[in-house]
Amino acid sequence: MKTFNYTIQDELGIHARPAGVMVKEVKKFQSKITIQGNGKQADAGKLLAVMGMGIKKGMEVTVTAEGPDEAEAAAALEEFFKANF
Repeated sequence: MKTFNYTIQDELGIHARPAGVMVKEVKKFQSKITIQGNGKQADAGKLLAVMGMGIKKGMEVTVTAEGPDEAEAAAALEEFFKANF
């Protein structure tokens, strides 16, 4: 299992457009990827679940990847979060 923490920098938090791109990124991997934050947890591959978390600027999220390509998935998503959130 690989995890990383990230504090959201985007003024709008995790919002629809980048969240939709994140879901597409998550689907490239075989690992189960979850996101935790704001007292909630969601499957990072499900857009409505991620949007329902209500993650705002300044909140910390924890992303966990577990599976055969977990290291690759965690590294790619960490870069994605830095570039988009």
